[in-house]
Amino acid sequence: MNSPWNNRRPSARPPRAKPLAPAGGRGEGDGPIRGNDELRLYGVNAVLAMHARRPQALRKLYLAEALIPRLQPLLKWCVANRVGYRVVGEGDLNKLAATTHHEGVVADVLRDEPQPLAAWLAALGDGPALALWLDGVGNPHNFGAILRSAAHFGAAGILLPADSTLSLSGAAARVAEGGAEAVPLVRLPALPQALSQLRDAGFALAATLVDGGQDLFTATLPSRMVYVMGAEGEGMDRGFAQNCDLRLSIPGTGAVESLNVAAATAVFLSIAANRGTAG
Repeated sequence: MNSPWNNRRPSARPPRAKPLAPAGGRGEGDGPIRGNDELRLYGVNAVLAMHARRPQALRKLYLAEALIPRLQPLLKWCVANRVGYRVVGEGDLNKLAATTHHEGVVADVLRDEPQPLAAWLAALGDGPALALWLDGVGNPHNFGAILRSAAHFGAAGILLPADSTLSLSGAAARVAEGGAEAVPLVRLPALPQALSQLRDAGFALAATLVDGGQDLFTATLPSRMVYVMGAEGEGMDRGFAQNCDLRLSIPGTGAVESLNVAAATAVFLSIAANRGTAG
């Protein structure tokens, strides 16, 4: 019986595979069930960005027939490197991604684990730099939007607290539109050690507050800075904010209480980038 995986030269009409088992299960030809070291990505830009930066991470690829012309270079790479791909129907893609927002392509890839803070600082070098510390952010769509803005404005990294359960998901990567591959994730040590290491490296920490902080548009910003972005809804921890070097707020009309964390992050990043903080 022919394998449902197509590792031959991609043609205009590769064979359509048999229906897949439900997402998370195992169907004929699917190989081993994904472990914790694998991530299921979906969305064209997310998959292409992953492949451009770390092609060795690709394990399996599923795509709609309509995407064959657009993904020809990727399919040829799969053939040359013996990475299996399957052409499947819309329903199967929906099951694989557990969403209809997959844009016709799903990939199983190895996770890119966050690097330790010390390693990130050692590789960063001197000069202007801008990073984001996500204090309690948990919504994957907000995380994806933050990654997209961080990539657009040249942030050097996303810092995740030691106890944070936030990690890259398929939903976050799709919303990031490739930004998840452009900005490194960094795992922080315990709070006192993290603050000490960042300040020793010349970083100032800026708490971002709904109100009560300096006007972002008129404040003087340091050239090496970490914006601390608070959780959706309740904002960042007030005790932590008092330990930061700056406290900043975005002025507005008052017609709404505040911007959500993803929109606020884009504003904060744009101001810093415009003043030359981003390296």
